[in-house]
Amino acid sequence: MRTYARISSTGSALPEKILTNSDLEKMVDTDDQWIQDRTGIKQRHVAVDGETTSTLAVQAAKQALQRANMTADELDLIVVGTTTPDLVFPSTACLVQKALGCPGITAFDVNAACSGSIYALGVADKFIQTGQHKKALVIGAETLTRMVDWTDRATCVLFGDGASAIILEPSQEPGILSTHLHADGSHDDLLNATVGVSSGLKNEPNGGLKIRMKGNEVFKTAVLTLGKIVTQTLKANHMKKSDVDWLIPHQANLRIIAATAKKLNMDMDQVIVTVDKHGNTSAASVGLALDEAISSGKIKRGEVLLLEAFGGGFTWGSALIKY
Repeated sequence: MRTYARISSTGSALPEKILTNSDLEKMVDTDDQWIQDRTGIKQRHVAVDGETTSTLAVQAAKQALQRANMTADELDLIVVGTTTPDLVFPSTACLVQKALGCPGITAFDVNAACSGSIYALGVADKFIQTGQHKKALVIGAETLTRMVDWTDRATCVLFGDGASAIILEPSQEPGILSTHLHADGSHDDLLNATVGVSSGLKNEPNGGLKIRMKGNEVFKTAVLTLGKIVTQTLKANHMKKSDVDWLIPHQANLRIIAATAKKLNMDMDQVIVTVDKHGNTSAASVGLALDEAISSGKIKRGEVLLLEAFGGGFTWGSALIKY
């Protein structure tokens, strides 16, 4: 009999500081209506001194553990999706492990940019299916505002900080039905950060670390790619579009979300949207949207969820889940 990885609980964490579009009007040549028309974003949360990717991840993890009536010492796997780790090493997962007090268990990071939480979910799912691990903590966490160029109005309006957590346990009842992970490095020039440890830093503020994006090209590729992965995911599970109860997409841009929903023939009432409140939180975004929908009671046990994300690399992925 097949063993499924099933969601036991979720959690989330957001910095208290909120940066609105009106605030951004004072910082860069932009305006609230311009941002909303092109992205759907109204505000984003921004990490302050003392807040890091790992501290946000720990907050989200503790909330998920509490909701699952679990203690950290019951965990045997931590997978963190992030592209903004606290340190080069140790991994953010190891920092989370230390803070939670569960030494000795498997803990590692996955860097797939905005697809990070889907990649992390896919990895943890496989570990549980094989029986190697029993209780997994899957985290998506980012502090992207630490690498934003606040003089670039094309990108600085997009990103926010936050963390999400999902606890998975084995079950004979259907849970994660399938995950699908893809990448194409030939598009690396369209969305990237061009400095690093091996390639070197620059003699510029923040070492030259900043996000560069060719917005129109990314938009077109994202819409096309996400449409294809929706088809692939449903076909793999012998399901129809009408079998999906909820679409939980990466929260990058409301226009991309709406285009994906249209390909599914889904009404926007069946789509979880948090981009207006959070902006693009990269690897945290799908989990944040999932947690909000579960916590609010929108999503109920037994419903079918389609999670999908697209990010720098390019990477993209999906997860079909019976909650």
